[in-house]
Amino acid sequence: MVIIPCSQVTAKNDHEKMVQQLNQLIKNDPDLQGAITGVSIRSAESGEIIYDHQGDVRLRPASNLKLLTAAAALHVLGEDYSFPTEILTDGAMKKNILQGNLFIKGKGDPTLLKSDFDKMAVELQKLGIKKITGNLVGDDSWYDDVRYSLDLPWSDETTHYGAQISALTASPTTDYDAGSVMVSIKPGKKSGDKPVVEITPKTNYVKIINHAETVPADSSKEIKIEREHAKNIITIKGNLPINAKVEKNWIGVWDPTRFALSLMEQSLSEQGITITGKIKTGLVPDTAETLVTHRSMPLSELLVPFMKLSNNGHAEMLMKEMGKVVKGEGSWEKGIEVLKTEIAKWGLNPKTMVIRDGSGVSHVDLIPANQVSQLLFAVKKEKWFPHYLYSLPVAGAREKMVGGTLRNRLKDQEVQGKVQAKTGTISTVSSLSGYLETKSGQTIIFSILLNNLLDEEKGKKIEDRIVQLLANS
Repeated sequence: MVIIPCSQVTAKNDHEKMVQQLNQLIKNDPDLQGAITGVSIRSAESGEIIYDHQGDVRLRPASNLKLLTAAAALHVLGEDYSFPTEILTDGAMKKNILQGNLFIKGKGDPTLLKSDFDKMAVELQKLGIKKITGNLVGDDSWYDDVRYSLDLPWSDETTHYGAQISALTASPTTDYDAGSVMVSIKPGKKSGDKPVVEITPKTNYVKIINHAETVPADSSKEIKIEREHAKNIITIKGNLPINAKVEKNWIGVWDPTRFALSLMEQSLSEQGITITGKIKTGLVPDTAETLVTHRSMPLSELLVPFMKLSNNGHAEMLMKEMGKVVKGEGSWEKGIEVLKTEIAKWGLNPKTMVIRDGSGVSHVDLIPANQVSQLLFAVKKEKWFPHYLYSLPVAGAREKMVGGTLRNRLKDQEVQGKVQAKTGTISTVSSLSGYLETKSGQTIIFSILLNNLLDEEKGKKIEDRIVQLLANS
């Protein structure tokens, strides 16, 4: 007679109960009627699938695709990888005059702030430069000139999460939304006044047309901010109550290369360095001499704003960077080739997927939930895994750069701080994949991909219910 330990019987019963509860939730939730649900649950210890509902069905992952992009970038580029920005010249110094052109060559740094352009200008001033007789030239040729990923909706063009991708770009704040400006709108002093508008960084690159009005405190807030297609004219319309908080919006600029150039020109001017030539884009000649090199933070640190805040621009720049470093071409096509080669090393099958970008903004991207959970299991053995894990949003953690996109979710005591996972949202799609510590102290890996939802926000509540159910197993 075989005696089965009591603990094994209990574990089996718990597992059967979990399976039953998950099946009931997926079958009976009214918001999943007519939708497609892919769920994959694995043991973090063995990698064994312990629950699978349509886990091999290809589904749109939304920003869960970033889990693949981040892992591949860490593997290809390394956690210490940083992005240089170079200031070069083809001229010579005579007294305090640089006789020739000044070039700024971008190599994919999405974290350049106005303060970084200031630092580069200070370095040039220290070299004794007070005047430049040539042009200020921006070189963004490190990547190709395709600014938008293949399936980006036209309606995303003016948003920070749909901003143009360039190897030479700039960010407004330490969220590092490259290629955008932050527009802050606060009420005027009295009803009838125009609201006060500020742009970060302070720049003349965008023009503001303010048609908004400050209205009485009991009025409703209705503010609309629009940028004209192919222009940098931002129009503000609507009403802002006199007691309203500051309204902040991030707007993608048209031509981020010229935006970065304009900030560099501004910084040079503020340091007393004049340019007699034009501000233009072009290529750095092979004979040019490097004067200043600025380096970004390492990839291990960049991962935090990238993954915690689900930064689309970072994902696309990393995709192009992988293409540049491995294939010699900074394009989506080559980057995706590199990504597919890398994920195959972790037991994923790229032939079961459709990958069109690095961020998951595409409605054509398709990945099965079982492939996502396989990735999350396989990368645990990599030396860079602690950085990868740390970059994932932590459920219910209030600090923005800890909780990220999960900071206002899963605040219940049994799950708060015990879930580290990547969120995902595009129209009709919601996703959540990551790691969870159960009340019994086990770590499980999960991937939840919900497609064809009538309301993607309701998908968040379903994901949270699934996670809470798993936490109690």
